[in-house]
Amino acid sequence: MVEVVLRAVRVDVGSSTPLLLLEEVGGERVLPIFIGAPEATAIAYALQHVEAPRPMSHDLLANVITALGAQLFAVEITELIDNTFYAHLRLLRDNVETIVEARPSDAVALALRSGAPILVSDALMNEQGKFIHLDEDVEDDAPSEAELVAELRDFLDTVRPEDFDQ
Repeated sequence: MVEVVLRAVRVDVGSSTPLLLLEEVGGERVLPIFIGAPEATAIAYALQHVEAPRPMSHDLLANVITALGAQLFAVEITELIDNTFYAHLRLLRDNVETIVEARPSDAVALALRSGAPILVSDALMNEQGKFIHLDEDVEDDAPSEAELVAELRDFLDTVRPEDFDQ
């Protein structure tokens, strides 16, 4: 498994669809994953540490995991089948591991809330990872977390239901 971090949440210009960019720790490969607008919102809220007046779905799941005495110790993005990514939540309770299938966007949103590492299978990263060469000047000019969240909010404020009819 390759550990990754959320590098950015962008909007694909061609499809107007949010896109996660997961960058390998200590490497140059990035795994791009298209996600839905609600999941992008949940991830943006986690990045901004926004607390809703009542728990949102990902907050609820994190609360349930904790209430049951379990811990989310990793999320794994495991494979791509027919253009659909698959992921697992790895939970630990009383020294017993339980694996639960999840969508990668939900897994990432939950990992951000719980501080769990995000992992990608070696085979998936080898097949789907894109090489991005960044020099230090480019990294210094990278958008801040606040700029990424503002970009995502702008998308969410302007997106219309018919934008997804494809």
